[in-house]
Amino acid sequence: MLAINLTLIMALAMMERSNSFSTGGSPLDYVSRARAIIDIEVDELTNVRNGLDEGFNHALDLLLHAVSDGHKIVVTGVGKSLHIGQKIAATLTSTGSPAVVLHPAEAMHGDLGILNEGDVVLSLSYTGASDELVTLLPLIRQANVKIIALTGDPDSPLAANSDAVISIRVQREACPLNISPTSSTTATLAVGDALAMVLLEARGFSRDDYAKLHPGGAIGRALLLKIKDIMRTGHRVAFVRENALVQDALFAMTEARSGSVVIVDEDHRVLGIFTDGDLRRHLSDGGNLPVKRITEVMTPQPVALNQNALAVDVVAHFREHQIDDLIIVNDQGTLVGMVDIQDLPKFKIF
Repeated sequence: MLAINLTLIMALAMMERSNSFSTGGSPLDYVSRARAIIDIEVDELTNVRNGLDEGFNHALDLLLHAVSDGHKIVVTGVGKSLHIGQKIAATLTSTGSPAVVLHPAEAMHGDLGILNEGDVVLSLSYTGASDELVTLLPLIRQANVKIIALTGDPDSPLAANSDAVISIRVQREACPLNISPTSSTTATLAVGDALAMVLLEARGFSRDDYAKLHPGGAIGRALLLKIKDIMRTGHRVAFVRENALVQDALFAMTEARSGSVVIVDEDHRVLGIFTDGDLRRHLSDGGNLPVKRITEVMTPQPVALNQNALAVDVVAHFREHQIDDLIIVNDQGTLVGMVDIQDLPKFKIF
């Protein structure tokens, strides 16, 4: 009986603990603690941001020179740093700066052959004193490559053997025990992103370049497709001349099954647009609306895009201008098509 009672008491105690995890006898407010932890990381990120100096500039110059000459970036680190390095390498590669990951242990067993003269090594180590990295440094030097260090200790062996040093020093980890890499890994990732994005700008990497590297998925489709690939043309585009009446415009919209009609001059240059929304707004004008000149009720100088622009630009214009129909013109500014917002789902562009 005593054993049964003890078992029951232990079970109840475990249930109480799971229902109300406590610290120091009081329930832990999970959301408040989460916010406090994020606040620590935000503060540390701000400190790292403010501490960026010429080391960042020098590192960027090394990366830019290497990539411009057709060389690659080799990212290395140990433990959590290596995981962060994998993401940084992926970001660099996806934005046109070829990068690979080198595991220090595997480097000692043949993978060191990945290094070629002219490459740049981006080495991540908060302490800058990891045994694996310290052992690897002389071997990297023999390959005649430059080394960039992201470290929290500017006096570390890693920093001493690097051509450029970027400080990722933090005052404290977000870990309540101040042990688990949290603030430091966040800072490393943020600085890695900064390197990749500034390098992207310095190289003049464009959205067209990005599209070529991301052919799959919704982003790839939106970036690869041109407006001329998705626009309505021919009889599906409603347009009338500037001397037309409103009733003529309505007939043109009906025939094209369009929610708008474009008003053009004799050279097909765009003068304005009239939408079904405009029609509803002008119904209060009286019974003479159908015989009014379309130029009296049209919206002049409407938004238009060139047919050679990317399809993703259509999405941006729909959102920015809160419109449902977009006029498409050629290099001469004449009407060549329309894009209706309802067309986008079938092209999987959002």
